[in-house]
Amino acid sequence: MRPASFSRRLSWAVALTGALIVTATPAHADPEPSTKELRTQAYKLADQLEQLTEQYNGLKVKLQQSQRAAKVATDNAKRQEKSLEGVREKVGSLAATSYMQGGADPTVSFVASQDPQRLLDQAATLHFFATQDGTRVQGLMQAMQAAQRARKSAEERAKQVSQLRAQLETQREKVTSLYEKVRGRLVKKDPTQLAKLPVVGSGKAAQALRYAMSKIGRPYVWGAAGPSTFDCSGLTMWAYKQVGISLPHYTGSQWNAGTHISRSQLQPGDLVFFHGDLHHMGMYVGDGKFLHAPQTGDVVKISPLAGRPYAGAVRVA
Repeated sequence: MRPASFSRRLSWAVALTGALIVTATPAHADPEPSTKELRTQAYKLADQLEQLTEQYNGLKVKLQQSQRAAKVATDNAKRQEKSLEGVREKVGSLAATSYMQGGADPTVSFVASQDPQRLLDQAATLHFFATQDGTRVQGLMQAMQAAQRARKSAEERAKQVSQLRAQLETQREKVTSLYEKVRGRLVKKDPTQLAKLPVVGSGKAAQALRYAMSKIGRPYVWGAAGPSTFDCSGLTMWAYKQVGISLPHYTGSQWNAGTHISRSQLQPGDLVFFHGDLHHMGMYVGDGKFLHAPQTGDVVKISPLAGRPYAGAVRVA
């Protein structure tokens, strides 16, 4: 496929995402939108963010494929160049031999030779291989040129996908920022709305949080790990198990199950821990809130991080 054609087939992503951002911009006609209006904007932005994420993931796959194709084409071009160089040396050696043997008069050489037939056979053999290798050189040169064209095309394709992926990531970040602003305004008006909003993102952490959010209202039971009742580490263990990640049923072990991150780096699905002995934990939801199974007599719910003895956070996926 020619690079220009490939670029046209991929450019739809950037064009579409540009349109999404335009339609996603919150209206400024009403400086104080209602809870319903903010919720509608949040859902639209979340839906558009999912579209952008899937397009981004698709381009990520295409980039990997293009990079593999470029490597294969480069390796093929190198092999063709090596083969051509070897035949060139062989042809040069044959030409030198033919020239040296042709220095004497062929008739004299034939008469003076003690083995005329061997001389004839040798001359014919040299001529045959010189002719054959000359043809082979032409074929190898054509193959090498084709391999170099394929390499250049594959590298250009990978470059195009990489550029589109970068543009799409920039646009995805813009929509994410808009979503977080709208979500923040909505939660400020009505904190209960946070539990009703969709969890954005396609990573395993976001997927695990979606599973955990489905358990809001389920009772806390000491030592329970689902699917109907939970304690704090049992809830996070169960949620991550649903996306193929095994966590131990113990806050101290989960503290060491991933990468420690700062509070400013928190993303939905990250594990958050409290108290010096890490005896309580939950999953970050966003907007300074986290999901957890608090204590006996309570239920799985969303609470603010503020005012709690925050100990740190861990990113599992």
